[in-house]
Amino acid sequence: MTVADYMAAANAHYYATRDPLGAAGDFTTAPEISQMFGEMVGIWIADLWLRAGSPAFRYAELGPGRGTLAADALRAMARFGCTPLGVHLVETSPTLRAAQLARLPTAQHHDHVADLPHTDAAIIVANEFFDALPIHQYVKTADGWRERVVRQRDGKLVPLPGDLPADDAVPAALRQRSEGAIVETAPISAAIMQECAFRIARQGGAMLTIDYGYRGPAAGDTLQAVKAHAFADPFVDPGEVDLTAHVDFTALANAAKRAGVRIMGPVGQGAWLQALGIDARAQALARAAPGRADELAAQRDRLVKPDAMGELFKVMAIHAPGWPHPEGFGATGKAA
Repeated sequence: MTVADYMAAANAHYYATRDPLGAAGDFTTAPEISQMFGEMVGIWIADLWLRAGSPAFRYAELGPGRGTLAADALRAMARFGCTPLGVHLVETSPTLRAAQLARLPTAQHHDHVADLPHTDAAIIVANEFFDALPIHQYVKTADGWRERVVRQRDGKLVPLPGDLPADDAVPAALRQRSEGAIVETAPISAAIMQECAFRIARQGGAMLTIDYGYRGPAAGDTLQAVKAHAFADPFVDPGEVDLTAHVDFTALANAAKRAGVRIMGPVGQGAWLQALGIDARAQALARAAPGRADELAAQRDRLVKPDAMGELFKVMAIHAPGWPHPEGFGATGKAA
């Protein structure tokens, strides 16, 4: 099967059968590191909503983990009188759905982005969502580009070049790479981003995407596996390890542009959080609980510092024409 089909099947089983988050799981996301992360997202939404004229809107989150981000964001939003008409979570894992409902009892679940309500403005959050979606990999061989497939050899799964030419699937800017080069594409991610962008263009609202990734086009093998907070072989124990790949933010932006939305970023997560006021929030929490000052400082550093999550993780926003520019991207934002 292709690497994309392998990744899709393995992750479908993985997420359906466990809660992978936290110390007892395989990895930790930013909302689980600190309440400050979700609170900054909530402040970002409340500020945008106020400057848009306080319209009716729905909060939606793609791949919401345990619901921690949404719970923290909604609490922060409520301080400004920003209360959505409903909370909508796109999630297919029964285990994670149960965890989400424990924190957000009134939330409505959906299997697909297309199932979200088609009325009212929408503010959509996607934190570490796109990195887990399937990617196609193409490898340059002596005979041209071939899609990478997963085959069994001597009782082991190994990635190998497929048999069919795939030159047309590789972005033109990357086709002249040398033999052995690997290029990744993520058509499912692009389709979901485009669905969200057209929805926002029609209904009003914005979308916030936070993930680890890069500005494409670029070559390289970014497929990785994590188990018990350590890197693992992506082709060992399929369905028992978390498979992810770095997100091409340029490809996401290009998909969104077709809907006519405005695009802000990407910028580094650290710079974005600082622009939203995470430093002031950390100081306020430390004053309220002096015994946690060191812990809070460590949480802030992990989210913000360039050698932690601050640069590897990027933040990009799209918003409907007529809605104000979101905060955190400078005066006019950066074109992706």
